Amino acid sequence: VQLQASGGGMVQAGGSLTLSCAASGSMHSLPTVAWYRQAPGKQRELVASIISGKIINYGDSVKGRFIIVRDDAKNTLELQMNSLTPEDTAIYYCNAQRGSLMYWGQETQVTVSS
Repeated sequence: VQLQASGGGMVQAGGSLTLSCAASGSMHSLPTVAWYRQAPGKQRELVASIISGKIINYGDSVKGRFIIVRDDAKNTLELQMNSLTPEDTAIYYCNAQRGSLMYWGQETQVTVSS
């Protein structure tokens, strides 16, 4: 499975961006999908995940602002990001897991200016 992320860019604080991740194979075969991010000088952190196709989790810093959406019919995963702050500036990665196998998409940069 290959994951292709897109949608990053630069936005002003308070703005919105939507990241997309397209899977080369069937998204339906990937029970767990997620978005991670890594800010400069910080460890990679979980932003949002959908576990076993239905359990949705968000990192504390993005709760109420970000929405993760999977569309198995289109084989895509989205991250809708609202009320962005400079602290959301990071490299974002989409991720999928099937059993012990983990797949990472290419990085996409999000920069939020104050």
